Parts: sequence; C-alpha cells; structure tokens
Amino acid sequence: MPSVAAVSGKIDDVLAGIRVPDLPYPAGKLEPDAVSDWRPLLVSCWSEQRDERVTHVIRSVHLEWSARQVNAAYVADRIMDVFLKTSGLHPSLARRVARLRFYLAWRMNLEGKKAFSKALLEWLDSLQEWRGWSDSGGRSAKVLMDQLDSLVIAVSASFESGKTEPVNEFCHRWQEDAGKRNTQVGKLRQRLLETEQGAAKQRKAEQSSRALIGRALQGRKLPLPIVRFVLDHWQGLLKQSIWDSGLDGENLRHGSKLLEWLVWIGDPSLSDKDRNRLYHVGEQIGDRILDVWKRVFNESLPAESLSGIESAMVSRLRGEAPDLVEALPAAGSFHWDSTWLSFEVPAAEAFEPYEGQWFVEGEGVGEQRRYFYAFLPESAEILWTNGAGVKLGLQTWGEFQRALEQEQIRPLPQLTPFGTVLAETVELLARVCEKQRRQREQAAEAARLRAEELRREKEAAEERRRAEEAEREAELERQRQADEEQRLADEQAEKERIRKERTLLAEKQVDAIKLGGWIVVEPDETSDEPARLKLAVRINASRKLVFVDRLGLNRREFLEDALVEGIVEGRIRVLGTSAEFDDTLSRVVGRIRVGRN
Repeated sequence: MPSVAAVSGKIDDVLAGIRVPDLPYPAGKLEPDAVSDWRPLLVSCWSEQRDERVTHVIRSVHLEWSARQVNAAYVADRIMDVFLKTSGLHPSLARRVARLRFYLAWRMNLEGKKAFSKALLEWLDSLQEWRGWSDSGGRSAKVLMDQLDSLVIAVSASFESGKTEPVNEFCHRWQEDAGKRNTQVGKLRQRLLETEQGAAKQRKAEQSSRALIGRALQGRKLPLPIVRFVLDHWQGLLKQSIWDSGLDGENLRHGSKLLEWLVWIGDPSLSDKDRNRLYHVGEQIGDRILDVWKRVFNESLPAESLSGIESAMVSRLRGEAPDLVEALPAAGSFHWDSTWLSFEVPAAEAFEPYEGQWFVEGEGVGEQRRYFYAFLPESAEILWTNGAGVKLGLQTWGEFQRALEQEQIRPLPQLTPFGTVLAETVELLARVCEKQRRQREQAAEAARLRAEELRREKEAAEERRRAEEAEREAELERQRQADEEQRLADEQAEKERIRKERTLLAEKQVDAIKLGGWIVVEPDETSDEPARLKLAVRINASRKLVFVDRLGLNRREFLEDALVEGIVEGRIRVLGTSAEFDDTLSRVVGRIRVGRN
C-alpha cells in the first residue's frame, strides 16, 4: 500500500524537523517535566466529537507544548484536511473519520510512524467501500453510523489505557463484518436484478396494453357492454400477448386489430357510414375473438363473456340506436401513457458506460448518492440502488439524460484512498521539511562564516592592539633606557666631577703634607689594623714620598699619584688636615646634591 511506504520514515523526519509559522512552538528546548500533558485535552475533544483542528485547540490554552507535540498536531490536521477535500466520501462520513486527528496527533507524538498501524491503514483504505453512502436517515445509513459510534468507544478506551489495542481490534472486527456483508450483498444484488427484470417485463406488458386501449377508446362513445368487455377481458389478452412476444408479436397484432373493430362497430359515427361492412364484420368478429383468445391463453373464452358484445352487435345490425357512454370516463380511473407504444431502447454503447457507476444529486451534507446498477431494456429504465442491493428507485432513460444535461445529477468523482492521501501529504511535508533543513544549514553555514570572519577581524584587531601595545612598550622601554643611560651618564659625569674635585683636594693635601706629617693607611690583605705613618722624605724629582712608622721602621713609599688615588678612594687619610679635608668634602658633596635636585 502507498500509505505503508509513505510512513516508512518520512513522518519521523517531519515531526522532528518541520517548523510552521504562527504555531505555538516553545521558545527553547523544554525539559521533559516542563512539557504539558495534552491527553486529557484530546480525550475531551474526541469524546465531544468536535470538528476543530488540533492546532486550534492547543493554541486556545496557555500551556507549554513541545515542538514534537506541535508538529504532531499540525501533521494530523494536514492529513485529515486533505482527506476531507479529496476522499470523495460523503461529507458527513468524511467528517466523522477526520475526527481521528486527535487520536493520530496523540499517537504520532508518542511513537511517530507507528501511529499508523497496518490494521488502521487497511480500515481507512477500505472506507472506499462506502463511497455510495448517503446520510438519508434510512436503515442502511444508520448501520454505518452505529459502527462509527463503536469507533468512538474504541478510541476513548485507547486514550484511557494508553495503548492502541482497542483501536486495532475495532479495525479487525470491521473487516470481518465487511467480509460477511459483502457475501450477503452479492446475493441481494442478484435477487434484486432478477426481480426487477421480471417486473420491468410485466410493467411493459401492463402499460403497453393500457396504452393500446387508451388510444383506442379516447374520445369515443360506445355501448357499455363493449367498454366492459375491453377492460375486463381484452386488456388481459393484450397484456399476455405483449408478455409472450413483445410489441411485434403476431397475437398482439391480431388482438390490436380486433380491438379497433370492436370500437368501430360500437361507435355509430364510424360504422353507420358502411352498413354492408358492418354486417360483414359483425358476422365474423365473434369467431375471430374466440380464435385469438384460444391461441393466447390456450383455452376457450367463457361463453357468457361475449353475451354483452353479441347483444350490442345485434342491436347495431338491426339499426337500433344503442345507449352510448363516454368510453374512458366509463372505465373509471383508467391511466395510460402513449409513450409506452413509441419508446426506443437505446443502443448498448449508450448506457453500458454508465452501468456500475455512482452518481450524486444535491450538494454538501444534503447530497444523495445512487448506484447505476442495471439498465432494464424491457422498460428502458435505470435501476438505482444504494450499492448494497437495496433498491432506491427507477428512472427512465430520457429522464436520466435530461438530468445529466441540466446537471441535476453528476457522476461521482474519482475517490482518493486514505493511503494515497497520506502518501501525498507526507511526501509534500517531507519536501518542505527538507527545504527548511537546507535553509537552516545554509543559515548555520552563513552564521559560521560570519562568526569566522568576525573572529578573524577580532584577531586582527587584537593583533593590531598587541602590536601597538608592543610598540608603545618598546617606545617606553627605549625612553626608560635612554633615561637610564642619561641617568648613568649623569651619575658617571657627577662621579667624574666629584672624583676630579676630590682628586684636586687630595693633590692639595698631598702638596700640603710637611715632613713629619702623618697619614693613616686603612687595613689591607697584609695588615688587620690601620697603619699610622709619618712623612720622612719627599723626593720631588721622582715625585715619591717615603713614610715610616713612629719607630722609623716599616718604610713605605708612595708616588704622589698613588697617594692621591688612595686619599680619593678613602684608603688613606691625611692627619692634621683631615678635618679640613672632610669639611671641604662635605661642602662639595652638598653642592652636588643640591645641583641634582
């Protein structure tokens, strides 16, 4: 079945991926505990047999629905809306079936494609069997409604138990009942056809014989015995002749001729004009009537049946004026239709295309459907049934053609099985879902590319910022380095200046040392204590100074430059003038500090 192929996986994709504008989707992914239970709401709608859409119902309440619930409601509505428009079933029947949208939405949310079980699909497809059902209020119409009432109970039980077994069991019982019903319908159809074919033949004989008599008696005044004989006896003979051989039989030809002679004899306005012929016909008509009667019924006409005619003929032959009556009024309520003598049976190719076809009369829920079961050639009538062997009526071929031309009746359009509706609808939704998926992928790719571009832009900006920061730091570092170098240079220059000043002072001190002047030499590697030495000799030629200790021992020699260097570095102090040297040095250092500040 196409319906089985359709639900092989696409429904699950649609339920998971499709997004329909204006439906109450959640703002984000809901936690399972936050999703509302919609079963009580759907049970209520089903029990009340409401014709609303599921999407309308869930929009009417302010609850949190998951995206899968919303999509299940939409898919169920879409399938059943298409079914209502294209199934071809009577609107009342299609509307009852379409209420399954509440059940299908519930099951699709729970189990996806498994909501359409094999039993359910076979039952829905088998509803085409009821293409001819009309909401006529008759017994056959009520049978179907009663069965659908059982569906209400089964679906409600499924909602209550949370399982699909009640619905599947209903579908199985329906199919079993359909098999039994179809067996009975076949017998009913055959029996009805045989009955109606016999009735058509009988109707043709009855109506044609009445038409022959009505045509013969119309506008005539005849003796009452002749009128009574024609109605009581001769009509039966004509009817039997038509039944045996139709309108072209030999017996009917003789019977019709004798009917005309009876009227001719009984009506003075016709027979008085030819008295010789009246005598001739009057002598033979009795024997001719008996002969035709014998051939038709294979038995003799009772003698008393002709007594009235014989009396009327004797009176006519004597030239007496008989008592006359209006022939048809005297016959009472005698109805006849002359068209039975002139209708033509249409060719088989004219009516055979319509046999076995359904036709519709009316619109909407008030439309009535009828089945062109058979054409009855004996009476050129159509036998209409409900498709299940129940007669709906007869219609002449001419009336049927006029109804078609005036569009009072129209052929039933081709029905669409539920499986086809499901397959086409799901296929369309799957294409929409796939298109949306591609659009989302394209949007995600575009967003990714944009994010990547923004990331690159951000990285480039960060790189520029870092480069600028590094350049600024380098500039600051260069500035600090330049400042430090300048500071060191300044310090070095200051040191050099101080050293020069101290050197000048030291040179003055050295020049100022007189013989016997004392110096103190700080301890070094060879001595642990300061050594106090006295200038003993100054040799100007070599610029050498010779010092000795207090005992005149431990002679030590210093060149002037070395002595100056030692004084500057603080390893040697000149006694006697040291205080003056310290004060001078303090003033020099103080001036240097003030200058730096």
